[in-house]
Amino acid sequence: MFQIDHALFAPWPALGGGVLIGAAAGIMALVGGKIMGCSGIAGGNLHDLIEGVPTQRWRWAFLLGVLLGTVGWIGLRGPIAGADQPMPWLGYTFGGLAVGFGTRLGSGCTSGHGVCGIPRLSRRSLAAVALFFGTAMLTVFITHHII
Repeated sequence: MFQIDHALFAPWPALGGGVLIGAAAGIMALVGGKIMGCSGIAGGNLHDLIEGVPTQRWRWAFLLGVLLGTVGWIGLRGPIAGADQPMPWLGYTFGGLAVGFGTRLGSGCTSGHGVCGIPRLSRRSLAAVALFFGTAMLTVFITHHII
């Protein structure tokens, strides 16, 4: 069963990261009129590439920033806790495709609905987040109390 390593559990950096993500999403919406949903941004780039139309440069800059931010964090802080479980490249590929399919099916990812959809009062995002959290709560209950 999955166990939390309480020596690695650090709520304050997580809270700080959440505040920064929320602030960035708000600034992007208020100043640029853009929604900071990674799956929508990546999907827009993919669509433009398939259709052969010019892509919007801000999308590529955003995705590059996400990638460089991760690399920079690892460079400053060392490997991400829990990310040391090696997997064959086929596993990563299948996992990425499954996540991509799910985000397309759900019209966005869990964090996108929560961070960008609910503040816009999107009923679809509210329903999606309620479903995600409800499913997670049910899963935890079943795995910890029934199985």
